Amino acid sequence: MEAKLGKWVVSHRLIRNSSSDMGKNSRNETNKSGRKTEKTMCGRYYVDDETAGEIKRLVERLDERLRRKPDQSSSHGSAAGIAAVFPSQNGIVIMGRDRHLDMGRMIWGFPRFDGKGLLINARAETAVERRSFRECVLHRRCVVPAKGFWEWNKSKEKFSFERPDSRIMFMAGCYDCFEGQDRFVILTTEANASVRPVHDRMPLILEQSEIEDWVMDNGVTEHFLRKTPILLEKGAEYEQMSLF
Repeated sequence: MEAKLGKWVVSHRLIRNSSSDMGKNSRNETNKSGRKTEKTMCGRYYVDDETAGEIKRLVERLDERLRRKPDQSSSHGSAAGIAAVFPSQNGIVIMGRDRHLDMGRMIWGFPRFDGKGLLINARAETAVERRSFRECVLHRRCVVPAKGFWEWNKSKEKFSFERPDSRIMFMAGCYDCFEGQDRFVILTTEANASVRPVHDRMPLILEQSEIEDWVMDNGVTEHFLRKTPILLEKGAEYEQMSLF
């Protein structure tokens, strides 16, 4: 993961009819079977060049026996120095291998049972109760590093969210294997005060000191699933002006 990697931008605009919970406007709906579902909040995050280097150095410090570097030859939708990665494509994750932290690429999104679209997120509050996520969240957890993520409000205004105290944001995830391919989802939780004015859900964000425990220690998983993420800094793509 070198500076030449550019920026990873992850978006789920091509994914429709997903029953995961990262989407523009989370609202309860009723499907044809009468069961309530939720629209997803926007699954879109980004990593800049400097953050990419810091992520690599961090993992090497956490585990000096890092044996495998992620493939740097993959690029999707590259333009103006940006490599865009969408759900169903590869994202960088930190996971455990042989009792050590490792870093690599996995495909973002679990295939739905009905074959229609992907599950790109799991609700932290109910992940251990859902058949789709229970085993992986209890035994196969990972961390998705990012610079920040974007979200849109009901007026379709775009906002970015980043940590005020660190260049790297660590989002909790879990992974499973489907037809020989490792795939991950990002866990989300109720939005805190910094995100709530824009959306009622947000990624479950971990502290750097919590990475090893989240990935390696099955005994503390449910504690992390109940945590409230740190307050984030919000940035607007443009500032609206008022005459009053």
